[in-house]
Amino acid sequence: MQYPELFQTLKVGAMVLPNRIVMAPLTRCRAGTEHIPNDLMAAYYSQRATAGLIVAEATMIQEWNSAFIAEPGIYSKEQINGWRKVTSAVHKSGGQIFLQIWHGGRACHPEMNNGHETVAPSAIAIDGEVHTPKGKARHVVPRALEDREIPTYIGYFKQAAINAREAGFDGVEVHGANGYLIDQFLRDSANRRSGTYGGSLANRSRFLLEVLREVIGVWGAERVGVRLSPLNSYNSMKDSDPLALVKHLARELNPLNLAYLHLMRADFFGQQSGPVIETARPLYDGVIIGNMGYTPQEAALSIAQGKVQAVAFGHQFVSNPNLVDKIRRGQTLTEPDQTTYYTPGPKGYTDYPV
Repeated sequence: MQYPELFQTLKVGAMVLPNRIVMAPLTRCRAGTEHIPNDLMAAYYSQRATAGLIVAEATMIQEWNSAFIAEPGIYSKEQINGWRKVTSAVHKSGGQIFLQIWHGGRACHPEMNNGHETVAPSAIAIDGEVHTPKGKARHVVPRALEDREIPTYIGYFKQAAINAREAGFDGVEVHGANGYLIDQFLRDSANRRSGTYGGSLANRSRFLLEVLREVIGVWGAERVGVRLSPLNSYNSMKDSDPLALVKHLARELNPLNLAYLHLMRADFFGQQSGPVIETARPLYDGVIIGNMGYTPQEAALSIAQGKVQAVAFGHQFVSNPNLVDKIRRGQTLTEPDQTTYYTPGPKGYTDYPV
């Protein structure tokens, strides 16, 4: 067996993972413009059920909150029923699956949302363009949320957590990464607010912590995780002191006793760097799942050294549905066809050989 550290069981909250190879949340845009999970998605996730844990893709908590045109939602009965197909297929194949609940904030665009306005912590647009049903368009300047509105958005996360339970998930991951609404509150390049939800680290973290407490009230802390990306510059994100943010969040999250803390350690574009996991580790007693750029060898070494307890693999799971077995056997991994990441249909989705 290659890399035995990856094949030890791991207690994560209320669950025991059969291995430490986690499937990272991967937006694949197969839910159609109605945002309803379907049989194709059930096949895709069930193919990958040997992962210690699957974290399903970013899923809309609110109608008219699309940032990818064809991503799934969890706010309607039809979507709950669609996701139930997915969870049933994964469980039948012996897997465990969390749903990543998500609000796009300023990454959403009116052209994807029937003209509905885009909201964010501050009225600052993402640089550049986004794909819409009418072609590429510049990101819009969002409307800054008022403090009195924020409990409504916390309520959307809570209802999404309730709906995820009805859909048969094993837990939920709160998406606090990659420049979407929660991350926009956390980092000072996107949050220029004054008052209760802006300014200090404590105030910028308030929205995340209030969301987590509501979601914990639905699931219990042992079935709730959170994903953070303090260095990732995707969606025009930056923080003036990301490691101070990591320290603050690690301290604040520690007493919540979450199932896990999912940390993206790097930047998609290499613009920012720093010891994210090494900074969080001494301050956070629970399970840390590392993510971004790990090889199986490095993942096993990081677990052996106690830096993380598990590692989430992303693009490797796209093209290697049997990634767990391939790593165990030391087989060469298939590279994914990136041109099919977001295209409709089974090509590049369910047709990789198992």
